[in-house]
Amino acid sequence: LPEYVDEQYLTVNPHSRPGKATGDIHAVVIHYVGNPGTTAQQNRDYFEDLASGEEDVYMSSNFVIGLNGEVIACVPLGEVAYASNNRNSDTISIENCHPDETGKFNDATYQSLVKLTGWLCRQYQLDPQNGGVIRHHEVTGKCCPKYFVEHEEAWKQFLQDVDAWLKK
Repeated sequence: LPEYVDEQYLTVNPHSRPGKATGDIHAVVIHYVGNPGTTAQQNRDYFEDLASGEEDVYMSSNFVIGLNGEVIACVPLGEVAYASNNRNSDTISIENCHPDETGKFNDATYQSLVKLTGWLCRQYQLDPQNGGVIRHHEVTGKCCPKYFVEHEEAWKQFLQDVDAWLKK
């Protein structure tokens, strides 16, 4: 992993880190946390707390990007994260924090998302412009990540920005 990633892997448990291997990776899935103003650490810790089984919830992500651009790895690459429904076994998931209910990422979050997504595309030889990077919306129809679903031009710009990062 790049040096800017803080590895805080979840405890292996049935609710947020099943410890199952992925198959071949076909896409990076972009999400938003849906909980405005929360930090990457708070979201990571929420996933860890699910291990108690008190809530009948199955949820996690490979990465969470925070409001200051920090990146926390929650589930190792090569392991299933519970983020993308029927695509959990062939995708890598990135949850993103956002400051308000619009779901728009601030600049620090956005820049880290471009950099991490580009790095993952390079590692797995994925083309961001041809299905290698998708929204959770493409998997389930859910409005996630909200801003990129409601603003198609912002999504297209993001894919172009990842493509430009790859060409550096």
